Amino acid sequence: MLSLDSKGKGMTDKHSKAGKARLTKLTPEQRSEIARAGAVARWERADPSRAALPKAIFGADDRPLRIGEMEIPCYVLDDERRVLTISGMLGAMRMAQGGSMIAGMNRFELFTTRERIKPFVISDLAERIHNPIHFITPSGGRAQGYEAEVLVDLCEAVLAARAAGVLQKQQLSIAQSCEMIIRGLARVGIVALVDEATGYQEVRKRDALYKILEAYIAPELMKWAKRFPDSFYKEMFRLHGWEYDPESVKRPGVVGKFTNTYIYEQLPPGVINELREINPKDEFGRRKNRHHQFLTEHVGNPHLEKQISATTTLMRASDDWPTFKRLFAKAFPRSGDQMELLAD
Repeated sequence: MLSLDSKGKGMTDKHSKAGKARLTKLTPEQRSEIARAGAVARWERADPSRAALPKAIFGADDRPLRIGEMEIPCYVLDDERRVLTISGMLGAMRMAQGGSMIAGMNRFELFTTRERIKPFVISDLAERIHNPIHFITPSGGRAQGYEAEVLVDLCEAVLAARAAGVLQKQQLSIAQSCEMIIRGLARVGIVALVDEATGYQEVRKRDALYKILEAYIAPELMKWAKRFPDSFYKEMFRLHGWEYDPESVKRPGVVGKFTNTYIYEQLPPGVINELREINPKDEFGRRKNRHHQFLTEHVGNPHLEKQISATTTLMRASDDWPTFKRLFAKAFPRSGDQMELLAD
Protein backbone atom coordinates (compact mmCIF):
# COMPACT_ATOMS: atom_id res chain seq x y z
CA MET A 1 0.00 0.00 0.00
CA LEU A 2 1.40 3.44 -0.92
CA SER A 3 2.18 5.90 1.83
CA LEU A 4 0.99 9.49 1.56
CA ASP A 5 4.39 10.63 0.27
CA SER A 6 4.76 7.84 -2.23
CA LYS A 7 1.17 8.31 -3.41
CA GLY A 8 1.79 11.99 -3.91
CA LYS A 9 4.89 11.19 -5.88
CA GLY A 10 2.95 8.70 -7.98
CA MET A 11 0.30 11.32 -8.79
CA THR A 12 3.03 13.81 -9.72
CA ASP A 13 4.68 11.34 -12.06
CA LYS A 14 1.30 10.58 -13.65
CA HIS A 15 0.55 14.28 -14.22
CA SER A 16 4.06 14.87 -15.57
CA LYS A 17 3.65 12.10 -18.14
CA ALA A 18 0.23 13.44 -19.14
CA GLY A 19 1.68 16.95 -19.54
CA LYS A 20 4.49 15.68 -21.73
CA ALA A 21 1.99 13.77 -23.85
CA ARG A 22 -0.07 16.92 -24.39
CA LEU A 23 3.06 18.88 -25.39
CA THR A 24 3.91 16.36 -28.10
CA LYS A 25 0.53 17.09 -29.75
CA LEU A 26 1.14 20.85 -29.89
CA THR A 27 2.67 22.71 -32.81
CA PRO A 28 6.07 24.41 -32.31
CA GLU A 29 4.28 27.77 -32.34
CA GLN A 30 1.89 26.65 -29.59
CA ARG A 31 4.74 25.32 -27.44
CA SER A 32 6.63 28.57 -27.94
CA GLU A 33 3.58 30.60 -26.88
CA ILE A 34 3.13 28.49 -23.75
CA ALA A 35 6.79 28.96 -22.84
CA ARG A 36 6.56 32.71 -23.49
CA ALA A 37 3.42 33.03 -21.34
CA GLY A 38 5.16 31.15 -18.53
CA ALA A 39 8.19 33.44 -18.75
CA VAL A 40 5.98 36.55 -18.71
CA ALA A 41 4.16 35.26 -15.64
CA ARG A 42 7.45 34.67 -13.82
CA TRP A 43 8.72 38.15 -14.78
CA GLU A 44 5.52 39.79 -13.53
CA ARG A 45 5.77 37.97 -10.21
CA ALA A 46 9.38 39.15 -9.88
CA ASP A 47 8.56 42.72 -11.01
CA PRO A 48 4.91 43.69 -10.31
CA SER A 49 5.41 47.09 -12.02
CA ARG A 50 5.43 45.31 -15.40
CA ALA A 51 1.68 44.74 -15.16
CA ALA A 52 1.01 48.48 -15.48
CA LEU A 53 3.13 48.95 -18.60
CA PRO A 54 1.55 49.13 -22.07
CA LYS A 55 2.04 46.04 -24.20
CA ALA A 56 2.99 45.77 -27.85
CA ILE A 57 0.30 43.89 -29.78
CA PHE A 58 1.95 44.15 -33.20
CA GLY A 59 5.58 43.92 -34.17
CA ALA A 60 8.32 41.38 -33.63
CA ASP A 61 11.80 41.67 -32.21
CA ASP A 62 13.28 40.13 -35.37
CA ARG A 63 11.28 42.25 -37.85
CA PRO A 64 12.48 45.86 -37.58
CA LEU A 65 11.71 48.78 -39.84
CA ARG A 66 14.48 48.68 -42.45
CA ILE A 67 15.72 51.78 -44.25
CA GLY A 68 18.71 50.86 -46.35
CA GLU A 69 21.27 49.57 -43.84
CA MET A 70 19.31 51.02 -40.90
CA GLU A 71 17.20 48.79 -38.67
CA ILE A 72 14.75 50.33 -36.19
CA PRO A 73 12.70 47.94 -34.00
CA CYS A 74 9.08 49.12 -34.20
CA TYR A 75 5.85 48.15 -32.46
CA VAL A 76 2.18 49.08 -32.13
CA LEU A 77 1.02 49.23 -28.50
CA ASP A 78 -2.34 48.16 -27.12
CA ASP A 79 -3.36 51.84 -26.99
CA GLU A 80 -2.53 52.16 -30.74
CA ARG A 81 0.63 54.22 -30.28
CA ARG A 82 3.28 53.44 -32.90
CA VAL A 83 6.68 53.35 -31.22
CA LEU A 84 10.30 53.10 -32.30
CA THR A 85 12.95 51.94 -29.84
CA ILE A 86 15.49 54.46 -28.59
CA SER A 87 18.46 52.31 -29.57
CA GLY A 88 17.08 51.88 -33.09
CA MET A 89 16.57 55.63 -33.52
CA LEU A 90 20.11 56.33 -32.31
CA GLY A 91 21.47 53.91 -34.89
CA ALA A 92 19.38 55.39 -37.71
CA MET A 93 20.61 58.91 -36.91
CA ARG A 94 24.19 57.67 -36.52
CA MET A 95 24.42 58.96 -32.97
CA ALA A 96 26.84 57.42 -30.46
CA GLN A 97 25.15 55.20 -27.89
CA GLY A 98 28.04 55.10 -25.41
CA GLY A 99 30.30 57.76 -24.00
CA SER A 100 29.78 60.07 -21.07
CA MET A 101 26.23 60.54 -19.84
CA ILE A 102 24.49 62.74 -17.29
CA ALA A 103 22.64 60.78 -14.63
CA GLY A 104 18.97 60.33 -15.48
CA MET A 105 19.30 61.45 -19.11
CA ASN A 106 19.37 59.22 -22.17
CA ARG A 107 21.40 60.08 -25.26
CA PHE A 108 18.54 62.00 -26.95
CA GLU A 109 17.92 64.12 -23.85
CA LEU A 110 21.59 64.95 -23.65
CA PHE A 111 21.72 65.81 -27.35
CA THR A 112 18.62 68.04 -27.39
CA THR A 113 19.60 70.00 -24.28
CA ARG A 114 22.93 71.09 -25.71
CA GLU A 115 23.28 74.77 -26.51
CA ARG A 116 23.50 74.35 -30.30
CA ILE A 117 20.40 72.16 -30.68
CA LYS A 118 18.11 73.30 -27.84
CA PRO A 119 16.78 76.48 -29.56
CA PHE A 120 15.40 74.35 -32.40
CA VAL A 121 13.63 71.79 -30.18
CA ILE A 122 10.02 72.81 -29.53
CA SER A 123 8.74 72.40 -25.96
CA ASP A 124 6.39 69.54 -26.86
CA LEU A 125 9.23 67.56 -28.44
CA ALA A 126 11.49 68.21 -25.45
CA GLU A 127 8.78 66.95 -23.12
CA ARG A 128 8.26 63.77 -25.12
CA ILE A 129 11.98 63.07 -25.29
CA HIS A 130 12.21 63.57 -21.53
CA ASN A 131 9.47 60.96 -21.02
CA PRO A 132 10.26 57.86 -23.08
CA ILE A 133 7.65 55.13 -23.31
CA HIS A 134 8.41 52.00 -21.29
CA PHE A 135 6.56 49.00 -22.70
CA ILE A 136 6.50 45.22 -22.94
CA THR A 137 7.50 43.67 -26.28
CA PRO A 138 5.58 40.70 -27.76
CA SER A 139 8.35 38.38 -26.54
CA GLY A 140 7.85 39.63 -22.99
CA GLY A 141 10.91 41.84 -22.67
CA ARG A 142 10.98 45.44 -21.50
CA ALA A 143 11.89 48.21 -23.95
CA GLN A 144 12.04 51.99 -24.20
CA GLY A 145 10.98 54.01 -27.18
CA TYR A 146 9.25 57.07 -28.57
CA GLU A 147 6.23 57.52 -30.75
CA ALA A 148 7.26 57.36 -34.39
CA GLU A 149 6.51 61.06 -34.92
CA VAL A 150 9.34 61.96 -32.52
CA LEU A 151 11.88 60.72 -35.05
CA VAL A 152 10.47 63.08 -37.67
CA ASP A 153 10.31 66.07 -35.29
CA LEU A 154 13.84 65.41 -34.06
CA CYS A 155 15.19 65.17 -37.60
CA GLU A 156 13.53 68.47 -38.50
CA ALA A 157 15.12 70.13 -35.45
CA VAL A 158 18.57 68.91 -36.49
CA LEU A 159 18.06 70.11 -40.06
CA ALA A 160 16.93 73.52 -38.80
CA ALA A 161 20.11 73.75 -36.73
CA ARG A 162 22.18 72.84 -39.77
CA ALA A 163 20.43 75.50 -41.86
CA ALA A 164 21.29 78.04 -39.17
CA GLY A 165 24.94 76.97 -39.40
CA VAL A 166 25.31 76.11 -35.72
CA LEU A 167 26.13 72.40 -35.92
CA GLN A 168 29.60 71.17 -35.07
CA LYS A 169 31.57 69.31 -37.72
CA GLN A 170 31.01 65.93 -36.06
CA GLN A 171 27.25 66.57 -36.02
CA LEU A 172 26.96 67.04 -39.79
CA SER A 173 26.76 63.28 -40.37
CA ILE A 174 23.75 63.20 -38.04
CA ALA A 175 22.13 65.95 -40.12
CA GLN A 176 22.86 64.00 -43.31
CA SER A 177 21.10 60.93 -41.90
CA CYS A 178 18.15 63.09 -40.83
CA GLU A 179 17.85 64.53 -44.32
CA MET A 180 17.78 61.07 -45.88
CA ILE A 181 15.17 59.86 -43.38
CA ILE A 182 12.87 62.86 -43.90
CA ARG A 183 13.19 62.73 -47.69
CA GLY A 184 12.50 59.01 -47.86
CA LEU A 185 9.56 59.08 -45.44
CA ALA A 186 7.94 61.92 -47.35
CA ARG A 187 8.07 59.96 -50.61
CA VAL A 188 6.82 56.75 -49.04
CA GLY A 189 4.11 58.68 -47.19
CA ILE A 190 2.48 59.91 -50.40
CA VAL A 191 2.60 56.37 -51.83
CA ALA A 192 0.91 55.01 -48.69
CA LEU A 193 -1.82 57.67 -48.87
CA VAL A 194 -2.57 56.80 -52.49
CA ASP A 195 -2.72 53.11 -51.58
CA GLU A 196 -5.13 53.82 -48.74
CA ALA A 197 -7.36 56.05 -50.87
CA THR A 198 -7.56 53.48 -53.67
CA GLY A 199 -7.78 50.42 -51.45
CA TYR A 200 -4.56 49.02 -52.89
CA GLN A 201 -3.07 48.70 -49.40
CA GLU A 202 -5.21 45.58 -48.94
CA VAL A 203 -3.46 43.71 -51.75
CA ARG A 204 0.05 45.15 -51.90
CA LYS A 205 2.89 42.95 -50.75
CA ARG A 206 3.91 43.14 -47.11
CA ASP A 207 7.32 44.70 -47.71
CA ALA A 208 6.35 46.93 -50.63
CA LEU A 209 6.75 50.20 -48.71
CA TYR A 210 10.06 49.04 -47.24
CA LYS A 211 11.39 48.45 -50.74
CA ILE A 212 10.19 51.85 -51.96
CA LEU A 213 11.85 53.56 -49.01
CA GLU A 214 15.08 51.63 -49.48
CA ALA A 215 15.13 52.46 -53.19
CA TYR A 216 14.99 56.17 -52.41
CA ILE A 217 17.36 56.25 -49.47
CA ALA A 218 19.96 53.50 -49.86
CA PRO A 219 21.92 55.00 -52.78
CA GLU A 220 22.26 58.37 -51.04
CA LEU A 221 23.11 56.85 -47.68
CA MET A 222 25.77 54.68 -49.29
CA LYS A 223 27.90 57.75 -50.00
CA TRP A 224 27.81 58.79 -46.38
CA ALA A 225 28.03 55.38 -44.74
CA LYS A 226 30.76 55.08 -42.15
CA ARG A 227 33.47 52.95 -43.76
CA PHE A 228 36.23 53.19 -41.18
CA PRO A 229 35.07 51.59 -37.91
CA ASP A 230 36.04 53.05 -34.55
CA SER A 231 38.24 50.01 -33.91
CA PHE A 232 40.56 51.05 -36.78
CA TYR A 233 41.35 54.39 -35.11
CA LYS A 234 41.23 52.99 -31.58
CA GLU A 235 43.99 50.47 -32.36
CA MET A 236 46.07 53.08 -34.21
CA PHE A 237 45.83 55.43 -31.24
CA ARG A 238 46.72 52.64 -28.82
CA LEU A 239 49.90 51.75 -30.71
CA HIS A 240 51.00 55.40 -30.64
CA GLY A 241 50.02 56.00 -27.02
CA TRP A 242 47.49 58.67 -27.99
CA GLU A 243 44.31 59.26 -25.99
CA TYR A 244 41.31 58.05 -27.97
CA ASP A 245 37.92 59.77 -27.71
CA PRO A 246 35.20 58.02 -29.77
CA GLU A 247 33.05 61.16 -29.54
CA SER A 248 35.64 63.35 -31.29
CA VAL A 249 36.48 63.46 -34.99
CA LYS A 250 39.75 65.28 -34.38
CA ARG A 251 42.77 63.23 -35.49
CA PRO A 252 46.50 63.97 -35.59
CA GLY A 253 47.46 65.07 -39.09
CA VAL A 254 49.59 61.97 -39.63
CA VAL A 255 46.48 59.75 -39.41
CA GLY A 256 45.57 60.78 -42.95
CA LYS A 257 49.00 59.71 -44.16
CA PHE A 258 48.65 56.36 -42.39
CA THR A 259 45.21 55.85 -43.93
CA ASN A 260 46.58 56.44 -47.42
CA THR A 261 49.65 54.23 -46.88
CA TYR A 262 47.99 51.24 -45.26
CA ILE A 263 44.56 51.36 -46.86
CA TYR A 264 44.09 53.29 -50.10
CA GLU A 265 47.54 52.63 -51.55
CA GLN A 266 46.95 48.89 -51.03
CA LEU A 267 44.00 48.93 -53.45
CA PRO A 268 44.66 47.87 -57.06
CA PRO A 269 47.26 49.98 -58.93
CA GLY A 270 45.93 53.29 -60.20
CA VAL A 271 42.96 53.51 -57.83
CA ILE A 272 44.52 55.98 -55.38
CA ASN A 273 45.72 58.22 -58.23
CA GLU A 274 42.25 58.27 -59.75
CA LEU A 275 40.70 59.10 -56.38
CA ARG A 276 43.11 61.97 -55.89
CA GLU A 277 42.21 63.32 -59.31
CA ILE A 278 38.43 63.21 -58.90
CA ASN A 279 38.59 64.29 -55.24
CA PRO A 280 41.31 66.98 -55.22
CA LYS A 281 42.42 69.13 -52.31
CA ASP A 282 41.23 72.72 -52.07
CA GLU A 283 43.44 75.75 -51.51
CA PHE A 284 43.59 74.89 -47.79
CA GLY A 285 44.84 71.37 -48.45
CA ARG A 286 41.53 69.73 -47.58
CA ARG A 287 39.35 67.41 -49.65
CA LYS A 288 35.65 68.18 -50.01
CA ASN A 289 34.65 64.51 -49.85
CA ARG A 290 35.95 61.22 -48.49
CA HIS A 291 37.80 59.00 -50.95
CA HIS A 292 35.53 56.04 -50.21
CA GLN A 293 32.48 57.98 -51.43
CA PHE A 294 33.76 57.50 -54.99
CA LEU A 295 34.34 53.75 -54.76
CA THR A 296 31.85 51.39 -56.39
CA GLU A 297 29.37 49.59 -54.17
CA HIS A 298 29.97 46.05 -55.40
CA VAL A 299 33.74 46.09 -56.04
CA GLY A 300 35.51 49.13 -54.59
CA ASN A 301 33.89 49.29 -51.14
CA PRO A 302 34.10 45.53 -50.42
CA HIS A 303 37.83 45.69 -51.30
CA LEU A 304 38.24 48.73 -49.04
CA GLU A 305 36.44 47.06 -46.13
CA LYS A 306 38.56 43.93 -46.51
CA GLN A 307 41.76 46.00 -46.34
CA ILE A 308 40.52 47.93 -43.29
CA SER A 309 39.62 44.68 -41.53
CA ALA A 310 43.00 43.06 -42.26
CA THR A 311 44.92 46.16 -41.17
CA THR A 312 42.91 46.48 -37.96
CA THR A 313 43.60 42.82 -37.18
CA LEU A 314 47.35 43.35 -37.61
CA MET A 315 47.25 46.42 -35.35
CA ARG A 316 45.31 44.48 -32.73
CA ALA A 317 47.98 41.75 -32.81
CA SER A 318 50.81 44.25 -32.29
CA ASP A 319 52.22 45.67 -29.07
CA ASP A 320 53.68 48.78 -30.68
CA TRP A 321 53.78 50.65 -34.02
CA PRO A 322 57.13 49.23 -35.24
CA THR A 323 55.80 45.70 -34.71
CA PHE A 324 52.70 46.52 -36.71
CA LYS A 325 54.77 47.92 -39.59
CA ARG A 326 56.85 44.73 -39.72
CA LEU A 327 53.74 42.56 -39.73
CA PHE A 328 52.10 44.72 -42.37
CA ALA A 329 55.13 44.69 -44.68
CA LYS A 330 55.20 40.90 -44.41
CA ALA A 331 51.45 40.52 -45.01
CA PHE A 332 51.29 43.02 -47.90
CA PRO A 333 54.64 42.99 -49.71
CA ARG A 334 54.67 45.27 -52.73
CA SER A 335 57.54 46.04 -55.07
CA GLY A 336 59.51 49.04 -53.80
CA ASP A 337 57.15 49.58 -50.87
CA GLN A 338 58.34 47.16 -48.20
CA MET A 339 61.48 49.01 -47.18
CA GLU A 340 59.62 52.32 -47.26
CA LEU A 341 56.96 50.96 -44.89
CA LEU A 342 59.62 49.62 -42.54
CA ALA A 343 61.43 52.96 -42.50
CA ASP A 344 58.26 55.07 -42.12
